[in-house]
Amino acid sequence: MKVACVGGGPASLYFSILMKRVDPSHEITVYERYPAGATYGWGVTYWEELFDYLHEVDPESARAIGESSVRWDSWVVHVQDRATVTVEHGDEGFGVGRQRMLDILAERARDLGVDIAYEHEITPETEFADADLVVAADGINSVLRERHAEHFGTEVSVGRNMYMWLGTTKALDAFTFVFTETPHGWIWGYGYGYDSGHSTFIVECAPDTWRGLGFDTAGEADGLALLEKLFAEVLDGHPLIARSEAGGSARWLNFRTLTNRRWYRDNVVLLGDAAHTTHFSIGAGTALALGDAAYLVEALHSATDLDAALARYERERRAAIRVSQRAARRSARWYESVPRYVNLPPRQLIALLNERHSAVLPYVPPRLYYVTGQTAGTLAWLASCLIPGRRRRTSG
Repeated sequence: MKVACVGGGPASLYFSILMKRVDPSHEITVYERYPAGATYGWGVTYWEELFDYLHEVDPESARAIGESSVRWDSWVVHVQDRATVTVEHGDEGFGVGRQRMLDILAERARDLGVDIAYEHEITPETEFADADLVVAADGINSVLRERHAEHFGTEVSVGRNMYMWLGTTKALDAFTFVFTETPHGWIWGYGYGYDSGHSTFIVECAPDTWRGLGFDTAGEADGLALLEKLFAEVLDGHPLIARSEAGGSARWLNFRTLTNRRWYRDNVVLLGDAAHTTHFSIGAGTALALGDAAYLVEALHSATDLDAALARYERERRAAIRVSQRAARRSARWYESVPRYVNLPPRQLIALLNERHSAVLPYVPPRLYYVTGQTAGTLAWLASCLIPGRRRRTSG
């Protein structure tokens, strides 16, 4: 099979690796518009379950990623000056530099015979006229998908909160949350290490807080200086760093949740963020992209023809990610409702932070939810009474 992969991110590279492992005769080219080494973001996070899976399907790249990762098994939660609480999370988490991960996957793909073409802008689809399969893994702003957005049924919902993705030279040794109160409302950050001297640090707040603090008019330097002051307790004098991509800068954004009714058209198939996005607060973006790649490879090598394979991939993968999509929507909603929870005693706040994927939590008073101990029977009864559109069952 001759395959053209558009986009040089983790989904595209991992897909090409798995395809070559299954059948080395595949002819695969990955096209990336930016130069090698030019990427956005800082570190990516993943969890032990994914790490174990990567070792099963391609031990060579998994080993290199593991050796380049930092690990944690606890949360540290800072709530203003009220408390700093450390919680053993149970699941082991990992952080790795995004560029380091891309370098590992690109090197592995080349070793298997994949051609990677950097600084290659996408022109009309006729460029891939001789390809049996075109994999659109070119992100949320996918050029290939947008040419046929009506067919794919692309929909984008925009989150309410403002956020900014930053880096810092503070090496955090646990997954860190910090909630800071200001005269204009709460602002919070999430941070995690990804190498011995750097961490990702994501900042989020409500729009009124963002405007009240002046971020809507502040320049980059002034904005970063204010954030460093607001999060001084965690940063310990270390700077926050703007986005590292060439010509880029730190920008406040609203998160965009993208979905598509269809994931393929003829021989063009969507992968990763081109097909779907999930809110960053659940830390699942990389795992879902790599999972997409594995599902597509499995479908291509088990179905009788291309259309059947792509239909199977669309059907089965869409079903597989629904749990993560629901969790992401609920997590985003929790953060949009921070004032509802943040004045609870720190231990209760942390417990409900850990329960932010719950469908019931938004409809139950937070203290009541905490006191119930998340008892399944009690919460099911509360859900039947309180959630709009659900009817309470009665006996008799």
